[in-house]
Amino acid sequence: MPADRPTMPPVRLLPDAELARDALSAPLFARAARLARWAGEGIPVGAGGELLADQLRTATGLLGLDGDEDGPAYTAEAWQLALDTGLVEFSEHEEADGAEAEPSSDEPSGTAVAGEELATLTSGSPQDILDLWLGGLETVLADAAAPDLGDIVDQLADDGDLDLDAVDWNPEEEADFLDGVLGNLYLLTALDSDDDARRPVPLPALAASLIVPDDMDEPTDAVLEEVSDAMMRLDDQFRLLAPTGLIAYQPVDEALIEEVDGEGHIRESVDGVTSDAPEEEDVTRYGMVALTPLGVFAVRTRMLEAGVDAPVVGDLAEKDAAALLAALPHHPRPAARAETELWLARRDPLTAARELLAAARGDDEDAPLRRLACQQALTLVPLDAEPAFREVLDDPRLGGLARVWLAERGAKDIPEPGEAMVFWLTIDTIAAQLASEGDSEELRELVIGLVGQHGGFFDSAWRVEHPATADVLEAMGRLHPEKRVAKAARKAAFKARSRG
Repeated sequence: MPADRPTMPPVRLLPDAELARDALSAPLFARAARLARWAGEGIPVGAGGELLADQLRTATGLLGLDGDEDGPAYTAEAWQLALDTGLVEFSEHEEADGAEAEPSSDEPSGTAVAGEELATLTSGSPQDILDLWLGGLETVLADAAAPDLGDIVDQLADDGDLDLDAVDWNPEEEADFLDGVLGNLYLLTALDSDDDARRPVPLPALAASLIVPDDMDEPTDAVLEEVSDAMMRLDDQFRLLAPTGLIAYQPVDEALIEEVDGEGHIRESVDGVTSDAPEEEDVTRYGMVALTPLGVFAVRTRMLEAGVDAPVVGDLAEKDAAALLAALPHHPRPAARAETELWLARRDPLTAARELLAAARGDDEDAPLRRLACQQALTLVPLDAEPAFREVLDDPRLGGLARVWLAERGAKDIPEPGEAMVFWLTIDTIAAQLASEGDSEELRELVIGLVGQHGGFFDSAWRVEHPATADVLEAMGRLHPEKRVAKAARKAAFKARSRG
């Protein structure tokens, strides 16, 4: 794998069978399938395969959309998807010799029939159905990234050619922007502390995540205007994408859109949503979006095709313990726990504990973080694994960890650790937390409590034979609020480096 290949946090995927059911029930896809069955052995259609006016009315009624003012548009979109995916196939009529004029828009130009792909919906595998759905999704994504047709008509040059500069539309930039939005949604889903909830994201916050620079404390008026424009553009795009099953979307409140000023900006409102974090009932007016489980699958598939490393929870289940412990520190906590549970489910407790403990050994730079991951993984191992922990009680690297595990489970006859082991475990634990979270508030509180319990901590700590001793003591000097203690920590760090 290339070193510069981007990597995403792991996500949980539903089984293919469940995803295929979601794809079949997605409104746009379900409508396309129903229209394909309606086309059957053949219906006359217009140029390019579009439905004629009478057929469009009939199809709209067939889909139960005749009471919706947008019903004909939804029907036309579903029919086009059926054509694009092969659920419907179209053939033009051969022109008769001597034909003098093009047929009118209400005259048939060809015949549409149910396509070969229609059989995939009933006899294909779940993966076949998902491949068909993904192909249709690509066409809808392309439509979502296209400019508004009204703008195109307004900006047509006198000679009938399209002036892209006048339309202010760059196809590649627009597609990249939409990909970036979906990528951010995917990342937020992966990092969500409650992955199953798939909590929706406010639309202004999502737009701001792509536009506002990370180092900008207060967005400027120009940046807020750009966020506002992007938000309204995303509202149009998400309304188009929601029927595919890719996202769950609550659109921007129509009343809010009516309040937009003449230039189409709601900058003042956006500023409030992105910076002041108002109550949830206010946020929802600006649109809320979340990837569905089907959407997570789709975005991951597109990322893999683009060369992004997008792992799935369960990828490590058949790997060895070293691979598991190397990966877990970089997983969000829910994913790390799920990954560990799947790994443990394939091994008996005693074997799993022995493998994890063996993989946690070492004095390399990553070893403290590896042991922290080991300790967290071992919390899921039952008491059946007790012999594995007793086997390492005398190990200077693992003895402290083993004693903690045994004590938490109420085991008997646990030998008291020596002072050297206690100090070594303390340094190792702080080194792991530094590698994991940096100078966090949680670590600051740990340092304060540790020094408070052991008045002569630094007198002994600098002698600990651990590769990270000096770095840990320097960090304690940074983190402790009392100047006297901080100075003692820095002095101990100097001694540790000098001894080293």
